[in-house]
Amino acid sequence: MSLLQISEPGQARVKEKCGGRAVGIDLGTTNSLVAHVQEAAPRVLPDPAGRSLLPSVVHYAADGRVVVGAEAMALAPRFPRDTVASAKRFMGRAPEDSAAIRALTPYELVAETGPVVRFRVAGGRGVTPVEVSAEILRTLRARAEAALGGDLDGAVITVPAYFDDAQRQATKDAGRLAGLEVLRLLSEPTAAALAYGLDKRSEGTFAVFDLGGGTFDISVLRLTAGVFEVQAIGGDSALGGDDFDRALAARFLAELGLAGSRSEGQLRRVLDEARAARERLTAAAATTVRVARDDGSPWERPLGRDELEALIRPIVARTGPPCRRALKDAGLAPTDLDGVILVGGATRTPAVRAFVRELFGREPLADIDPDLVVALGAAVQADLLAGAGPRADVLLLDVIPLSLGLETMGGVVEKLIPRNSTIPCGAKQTFTTFADKQTGFDLHVVQGERELVAECRSLARFKLGGLPPLPAGMARAEITFLVDADGILRVSAREELSGQEAAIEVKPTYGLTDAEIERMLLDSFEHAEADVRARLLIGERIEADRILQATRQALAVDAALLAPGERDRIESAMAALLKARAGEDHTAIHEAVQALDQAGREFAGRRMNRSVAAAMTGRSIDELEGKG
Repeated sequence: MSLLQISEPGQARVKEKCGGRAVGIDLGTTNSLVAHVQEAAPRVLPDPAGRSLLPSVVHYAADGRVVVGAEAMALAPRFPRDTVASAKRFMGRAPEDSAAIRALTPYELVAETGPVVRFRVAGGRGVTPVEVSAEILRTLRARAEAALGGDLDGAVITVPAYFDDAQRQATKDAGRLAGLEVLRLLSEPTAAALAYGLDKRSEGTFAVFDLGGGTFDISVLRLTAGVFEVQAIGGDSALGGDDFDRALAARFLAELGLAGSRSEGQLRRVLDEARAARERLTAAAATTVRVARDDGSPWERPLGRDELEALIRPIVARTGPPCRRALKDAGLAPTDLDGVILVGGATRTPAVRAFVRELFGREPLADIDPDLVVALGAAVQADLLAGAGPRADVLLLDVIPLSLGLETMGGVVEKLIPRNSTIPCGAKQTFTTFADKQTGFDLHVVQGERELVAECRSLARFKLGGLPPLPAGMARAEITFLVDADGILRVSAREELSGQEAAIEVKPTYGLTDAEIERMLLDSFEHAEADVRARLLIGERIEADRILQATRQALAVDAALLAPGERDRIESAMAALLKARAGEDHTAIHEAVQALDQAGREFAGRRMNRSVAAAMTGRSIDELEGKG
């Protein structure tokens, strides 16, 4: 039976939009989960067995079946190559970027995989990290549709704040492949802040320390009048609890005498036991490690929390520099914070909590289960985007992790959008041609903090062509950079005179390694002075080439206008400029350019006067004033 809304005459109201079935999904390295806002509160949706966490593990069977979750994890020791775990660590990465991650994994990559990692599974099939993630998302989608009784209207999927453009795009592609409408990619630290209800506070500044299974993020967020603004971010997209487990597993394999040679099944059993032992030591001071050898014989040894903490201390310490850098970028000291929030299952480890306590000088907040907090926050954001939430006045402002720009003459980077810019954001800048009769612009989009293209990461190349062959400096291309709410970049170009347009959505095929991320940021500080000198030198050399070329052309075409002795003075100034250009002193080149300009100024004036006179010959005053 349908119900009708009845109103008094003249008082009818437009029916408000009903709450949709929008969900929040935490696509994690170790575990994934889905949540939905019910009765104004976010809740995690369990599977029929009552389990909230879905292990991010996918098994590909020989008969074509795909098994996801705990059942897949149980098959891993018997079918290690056909069972993929921690696929998130490979998202948006090229095979050559993944060598360190693969060090203690049983996976075999398909030969000649090209720019994308492909795991060889049963039947010789190659599957990408995007396809693996899509299977996990497809399972979570089915769980949510069964719990909510219908098709989903959309999903907010969380990503590490330090995921670059390639990794974000790969996550979005996985969502689409799973049949989800991706409403938004939301940074995990921002999702955690929403879950803690920080949007209910009038104001405050918080650090979110997010250490998951495979990624680490640190974000500094400021809340003012319902606006979440990310002040700074940092992290390492290849650092997490998996590294603790691998360090433990490497020690166990060495003690087993299998450091250099072991079966894939043995490796999987050791890794699984390392993880289980680490989790047991969260609450216990000591435990016993038990692993079955390939021949079925047992191997065991005691493991204390002190030994674990000594082993993982260098790994935990790697979270320190990004935290200090994020605080510096935000212009804050630890004492300026109103709180520090712990996110991610790896933050359960007592050594991690002790490190955070010492680093920030305060007890971190861990009231909400670190495994659930991100999904709960994503559900809040999904509810807001669906128009059903009571807190629609909350505004989330994330930032981009690395600067975006274009290559200009001489291999110099012109930064259009600096790092830590709030997204969504955009920028426009006009560029012109360097050479005569240039019929196009080759546009090279780069990402990084250095002044030279060679030290930055290439994102994309495209061409704006079909331009009229105009003199140098006449064609003018307006370049527009737009970064959407998901952090994905779109670049467009338009030549003002001809109206020619070109555009590209930047979808790089590989991601940044942790070493590249560290190098880009740290080198930008260490080499700042040298980079500026190099940029100035390149700029002055380009200007020198321009004025030398123009002067040679003028001497060849209008030699009759030269005064006695003037050619000698100009050629002497040209020789001095050529000599200065060959050196490394940008100031000397600049001074030589000015000297040549001065030497040829009167000659240039006579050339200009002749051109004006030629243009006016035979024309009346009225014609020149436009009255004819």
